[in-house]
Amino acid sequence: MTVQETYTQLKPPGFWLNIQHDAFYTQHNLSMTSFVLSVTRNVNVSVISSPEVSFLQNIAARFRRSATKLVFRFLGQKDVEPSTNQTYDSLLKNLTFIKTFASGIMVPKSYIWPVDASLYLLPSTSVVLDAHKEGLEVFASEFYNDVPFSFSYSYDPVAEYLLFVDNGNFSVDGVLSDFPITPSAAIDCFAHQGKNALKQADGLLVISKNGASGDYPGCTDLAYSKAIEDGADIIDCPVQITEDGIPICLSSINLIDSTTVAQSSFSNLTTTIPEIGQGSGIFAFNLSWSDIQSLTPVISSPQSTYKLFRNPKFKNAGKFLTLSDFLEMAKNASTLQGVLIGIENAPFLAEQGFGVTDAVLDALSKAGYDKQTAQTVMIQSSNSSVLMKFKGKNNYKLVYTIYEDIGGAQSASINDIKSFASAVVVSKDSVFPENQAFLTGSTDVIQRLQASNLSVFVQTFSNEFTSQAWDFFSDATVEVNSYYQGAGINGVITDFPKTSDRYRRNQCLNKGNKMPVYMTPALPGSLLQLMTPAYLPPAEAPNPYLTEADVSESPLPPVASKTPSTPTTAAAPTPNGQRKVSARIIVTLTAALLAIYLLF
Repeated sequence: MTVQETYTQLKPPGFWLNIQHDAFYTQHNLSMTSFVLSVTRNVNVSVISSPEVSFLQNIAARFRRSATKLVFRFLGQKDVEPSTNQTYDSLLKNLTFIKTFASGIMVPKSYIWPVDASLYLLPSTSVVLDAHKEGLEVFASEFYNDVPFSFSYSYDPVAEYLLFVDNGNFSVDGVLSDFPITPSAAIDCFAHQGKNALKQADGLLVISKNGASGDYPGCTDLAYSKAIEDGADIIDCPVQITEDGIPICLSSINLIDSTTVAQSSFSNLTTTIPEIGQGSGIFAFNLSWSDIQSLTPVISSPQSTYKLFRNPKFKNAGKFLTLSDFLEMAKNASTLQGVLIGIENAPFLAEQGFGVTDAVLDALSKAGYDKQTAQTVMIQSSNSSVLMKFKGKNNYKLVYTIYEDIGGAQSASINDIKSFASAVVVSKDSVFPENQAFLTGSTDVIQRLQASNLSVFVQTFSNEFTSQAWDFFSDATVEVNSYYQGAGINGVITDFPKTSDRYRRNQCLNKGNKMPVYMTPALPGSLLQLMTPAYLPPAEAPNPYLTEADVSESPLPPVASKTPSTPTTAAAPTPNGQRKVSARIIVTLTAALLAIYLLF
């Protein structure tokens, strides 16, 4: 499209022309000055920018009495400006000269907030303040939601924009972005909130995922402290049991997932347990609490396939906590509404001699949670047998987890869940199904569960853009908004609680017809409609429905004595993500090798 066609067809409220290569065109006997003057006869141009001093000097006199602003665009600091033969870095030191032909400057964002070699923010420069002293406006450029710039932003593009417009010291006058929805919302909805801004989405619960595990190794003291600081309502403890029977908080029963155990002296304890999961592992119940305390935590980076790593400076920081330590920390946090205790693999552990449910009940009792009402206690599990064990005990809220993506739920399965739980956790894909990261539509899962008075929490909300569908424009805030306003969920489970808590306080909610367009939820399937048929992803089968057979289970087996039993074949997983439990011998790698040696 030509400039005139773009202006005529789109009718933008403002129009910015950037003239990038005037010297090149001049060498080929083409005049960008003549072009600009002809365009401005029938196009209302708000801003003309250029990285070339001579071009702006040539047109400055013609626009001096015009509403059109001239902006000098800085390129790389060591790049050379062609008409002055000076580097842009040196020109930045002579803003008085820039003021003679321009009313503003546009600089890459690194001119204002530079980063060190490790991609962490350094202190801001004086560029904005210096330019404002000269009467120059400042526009920052090179903002991209899908090109991470600094670990200091925790992959949150809204947080980045806010640092340029709401840092308590200065504010730029505008930004240049490939994703205008994000700065528009950042400036209009989130800037100048203050830490005590009222929640506009008070019905949205923010539940941590292993604490603020996007910023620190999960289930460590630092991750939980950060989650509390960042506004989580509920902090979670996925309970694992140690060899000496101590319940601890750990993201996985497999220590390889969250510690350096594979590089430790315990690496010979590697074994395979099909009842727990595929592949080999070193499991928490094979090490004592003191053994686990000797291990180094490791931060989870679920998007590392895309080279998106989390907070490398603190990737091994923090200390693991026992369940008792966790409960004590939560009791001392006045801003928390409660705690969530996750219990998985309880049937298997009972058959190995570990009573994890009894250990949790005992820890809650000793911490006084069975006699208090100040904080809510949630018990979460994908095993209905576990939740039945807690039913009727001390008003604990029971939360049933459905790990598999579902396309719906049969009435019988919902009635079954309702008989032992008051809330359900489902995946994001169970709400808005995806196909190759494009939303294809929506299900009625949320509405049907809520119609049975079941609260619905959705997991897992992360800041990394690769964890989100393309429909959310690589912005975690757009994703949260779409699930809250578009699907009506009751809570988010997130490893970045700060993003979701800030969303609840934004000033653009609850405005009815006056709500800005950039705060409306994404429409599932809308991006697919823009694609030509040849480029559409192949159709996929719908997600299965949850059935009553997926939910119902036998009662928890009694806790056995700690003597190995004969192995049996593991059953196939069911839609709640859990395998039907069978007993087996836990064979260490050393024992297996010895058995092979004796056979031959």
